[in-house]
Amino acid sequence: MFCPQCGTNNPDGVVTCTRCGRDFRTVMPTTPAAAIPPGYPAGVHVPNYLVFAILVTVLCCLPTGIAAIVYAAQVNGKLAAGDIAGAQQASNNAKMWCWISLGAGLLVCVLYALLIMLGVMSHRSY
Repeated sequence: MFCPQCGTNNPDGVVTCTRCGRDFRTVMPTTPAAAIPPGYPAGVHVPNYLVFAILVTVLCCLPTGIAAIVYAAQVNGKLAAGDIAGAQQASNNAKMWCWISLGAGLLVCVLYALLIMLGVMSHRSY
């Protein structure tokens, strides 16, 4: 739960803010807009690329796909903490590693196809 006074992220179920001491029993948000932490502009959307990261990890390249998943998983947490710049950086890193994974997977497929073609051509009898 975010403190409406200082913006500190407190564990769920606490009755006072761990930083400023504000009593949460008297401050209950009545609308979802009141639950938005300070410094988090409404309407900001930062894509996390998590689905893309999982797909390229499974289908293309495991090592670089794991890096993409790690960065993609950081985006929503940073947004919830109000770190918009950090969320955008994690999103950009996730997108970069997704494209690197896709490129590596495609490169391996092309090289494999070339090796098969060379193998077939080398066993041709004239």
